[in-house]
Amino acid sequence: MRVLAAMSGGVDSAVAAALAVEAGHDVVGVHMALSRDRDQFRTGSRGCCSIEDAGDARRAADVLGIPYYVWDLSERFEDTVVADFLSEYEAGRTPNPCVRCNEHIKFEALLDKATALGFDAVATGHYAQIVTREVPGADGGPRTVRELHRSPNDAKDQSYVLAVAGPERLARAMFPLGGFASKDEVRAEAARRGLSVSAKPDSYDICFVADGDTRGFLQSRLGSRPGEVVDVDGAVVGEHDGAYAFTVGQRKGLGLGRPAADGRARYVVDVQPATNTVVVGPAELLSVDRIAGEKALWFDGVLEHEPDGWFEAEVQVRAHGAPVPARVRAAEGGPGTSGPDASGADVTGPALEIELTGAPLRGVAAGQSVVVYRGTRVLGQATVSRAWRAAAAR
Repeated sequence: MRVLAAMSGGVDSAVAAALAVEAGHDVVGVHMALSRDRDQFRTGSRGCCSIEDAGDARRAADVLGIPYYVWDLSERFEDTVVADFLSEYEAGRTPNPCVRCNEHIKFEALLDKATALGFDAVATGHYAQIVTREVPGADGGPRTVRELHRSPNDAKDQSYVLAVAGPERLARAMFPLGGFASKDEVRAEAARRGLSVSAKPDSYDICFVADGDTRGFLQSRLGSRPGEVVDVDGAVVGEHDGAYAFTVGQRKGLGLGRPAADGRARYVVDVQPATNTVVVGPAELLSVDRIAGEKALWFDGVLEHEPDGWFEAEVQVRAHGAPVPARVRAAEGGPGTSGPDASGADVTGPALEIELTGAPLRGVAAGQSVVVYRGTRVLGQATVSRAWRAAAAR
C-alpha cells in the first residue's frame, strides 16, 4: 500500500513510520505545520509542531530512507481547532482541542489530502488498535468491519481522542503502535533503529498554549470581561475577568473574596455566558448520573446489534478518565439534545442518552467528549450537551 506517515517529530510517529516501512508499504513522511510562528508551539516538553520538531521529523525520515515533506495546515488549524477552542469556552462549555485536532486536521484535512494524492492510508503514532473481523451482513453473508480498540498501554491509550474519527475514516487509518504495551518498548525500538528521537521528552498540554497558561491565552484572544462570581443562592462572593476562563468542576484560581460559611471547598458548578456569571457551590453539586450528548457518531455494526434501544456499556468523559458502567441509547432527540443549549446555539445531529448505573461522575461539562466502550472496543462518541442528577430533576 501507499502510506502517508504523519511525523510530528516525536518518537511515537517516527517508530510508527519505521514499522510501516518494515511492513513493506510504500511510505512517504509528512510533517504538519500548524502555526505561522512555529517557535511558539513548544516550551520544553510542552506543546508540539515547532521548527525543532520539523527538523527531528526530517532526520527520522532520512534514517528510514523515505521522502519527507512539510504541509502547511496552519490556516485550517486556526480556523477549526483554535476557533472551536475559543468559541466553546466563550459559550461556557469545556472543549477538548486534541479531539477537534483529530477530527478536523489528522482525520479530515490530512487524510483527505492523502486520499486525493493516491495514498491508501495514513499511519500515525497513536496508541490504539484496529481490529478487523467478520459479522453477518444484511444479505446473510459475511461482512468485514473495522473496530477501534484501546491500546494495551493503559497509560498512553488514545482511543478516547480517536473515537471522533468514525468508521469511514478509520478504514483509511493505520496505528502501527497498537500492540505496544509500554512507551519504553517504543523508545527501545527507536534506539535500535538509530532514530535520534528515542529519548526525546513527550509533549503534553495544549499545543497552541505551549506555556500552559490557558487562562492567559483566552484573555489575549477574548479580552477582559469583568463579572461576578456568585454562590448557588445568588450572593456575590468574588469577581473575575471573564467567565469564559472557568470550567465546571474547577476549584483553583476562583479568586473568592471570602470562604464558604461552612468552611468547605467550593467549585465551579455552572458558567453562565449570557450574564457573564460564574456560579460556585459544594462538591456534591458536581455529581451527575445522567448525560445527554449531541452530534453522536457510531462505529460500524454497533447499533444494528442493539435493536431494543437501551444497552449496557461503559462511558468515559476524559482522555485518561476511568470508564464507568452505564445504560446507553441512540436517539434523534431527547433531554438536552434538541433546541438551544445554554449558550443559545441550536443543538443538532443524532443524540445520545446515558444513565450511569454505578457511582455518579463529577464535573461533567457541556462540550466534553463522551466515548462509549464495551470492554476495549469503542462503540461510539458524542459531545456532552447536558449532565445532571436525575434525583435533583425530580
